[in-house]
Amino acid sequence: MSVATDVRVRVEPSFAHWRELARAALASGMRPESIDFEDVTSPAPSDLFATAGDGTDALLATPRAETGQAYVPKAFLQKAMLAGCHRDPQRWNLLYRLLWRLQTSRDLLMVEVDNDVNELVRMDQQVRRDEHKMHAFVRFRRVEEEGGQEHFIAWYQPAHRILELAAPFFAERFAIMRWSILTPDGSVAWDPATKQLQYGPAVPRESAPDGDELEVLWKSYYGSIFNPARLNPGTMRGHMPVKYWGNLPEVELLPQLLQTAAARVQGMVETQKSKPSAAPFVPVLHTIGAIGEALPACKGCELYEHATQVVPGRGPQTANLLLVGEQPGDQEDRQGAPFVGPAGGVLRRALAEAGIHDEDVYMTNAVKHFKFVQRGKLRLHQNPRMSEITACKPWLLAELDALKPKLVLCLGASAAKSLLGGTFALMRDRGKVLSTPYADRVMATVHPSAVLRALDDGTRDTLYKHLRDDLLAAHKLAMQTV
Repeated sequence: MSVATDVRVRVEPSFAHWRELARAALASGMRPESIDFEDVTSPAPSDLFATAGDGTDALLATPRAETGQAYVPKAFLQKAMLAGCHRDPQRWNLLYRLLWRLQTSRDLLMVEVDNDVNELVRMDQQVRRDEHKMHAFVRFRRVEEEGGQEHFIAWYQPAHRILELAAPFFAERFAIMRWSILTPDGSVAWDPATKQLQYGPAVPRESAPDGDELEVLWKSYYGSIFNPARLNPGTMRGHMPVKYWGNLPEVELLPQLLQTAAARVQGMVETQKSKPSAAPFVPVLHTIGAIGEALPACKGCELYEHATQVVPGRGPQTANLLLVGEQPGDQEDRQGAPFVGPAGGVLRRALAEAGIHDEDVYMTNAVKHFKFVQRGKLRLHQNPRMSEITACKPWLLAELDALKPKLVLCLGASAAKSLLGGTFALMRDRGKVLSTPYADRVMATVHPSAVLRALDDGTRDTLYKHLRDDLLAAHKLAMQTV
């Protein structure tokens, strides 16, 4: 094929159409500088494809040269599909130029300082960001159609052509609703009966409903979750640009929320001051001796009213491994020492099997008093509330400061949440080494009592193996850092 200079190829705003044309151009040996891909923005005149400057039809009709299979790495294909959604009119030429260069420079995408690679990364990031904003800023309005059927309709104007990219998110999130999203580029509808996305033509803003009764509920919810203590108008505008405000009913609340933010923060401070905490009872000097002397006087939460005594930590202050349990049990409460009851027996057996000696570990609990419910003569263990774990946290932090262990191993979910937060999932993140503001290296494993509570032998063996193996791993890591 004799290649003319500056052949113009018209591309529908579709990555699939560009890919078809690019394959043909590459197989025909067209160099990037000899071809100009441009978007089809309006219906072409009847004689357009007959002009000398347009090679769209000719390109697809020309027999392919036997040049072998093109090299198209997965990383390029993934980024190219996203860049194809960008509105930059030069994106198709950029993608073809990169595709051409990849045939002789297979590591091209690793050269981040390359201008073409850098531009591809920029487009990829901007499209991803725009998709994220669409997920966040689409607001459906409820419309009742004939027969009382509900239809939820939203109008949205994305920065790039991302409708087909973003639509599956809404299909998964709102699978039982009948909904439509209208944009200047096209529309999409979801039918929960067929579970199919149906794409249609562009729709103007005036075709979408302006509001509904659900906006009242949404505004009420938004007002309740608004955190005045984290108020930063500049950051808010960065995450929620002004151009999106027309679709967001909550924007109407912002002036009032901003005006009352200072007063609400002061109210939050006063409320926080009234919450139970052991902080006033923790000594300024963080040594194990000072902590042990101060602990019996703690009245940081109501648990002290019912427990026999406070249970301090125990072990050598030179230990590299700190074990943090949930709270004392019945025997610990009576004897005033951690892990001396049935769960302690399981723990000590696992420590012995892992080859860990008493001088290697310090044992303590996230909560220092036994929480229980009385049933006749029995005192049945109760899990501490998050507020009680938080109230007792100053004691644990003081112990961490005094001991400075190389690694902390939390036994059970309650202990883990004291250092890793309320959203920590024990069985998902068990055995991982995590960093926290309180300790550089924290792990979590099952509590020995979970082994005792197992319903069958198989589960019991599995949980015990988790405990023993995690103890062994934690000990090795702690000793490696010595």
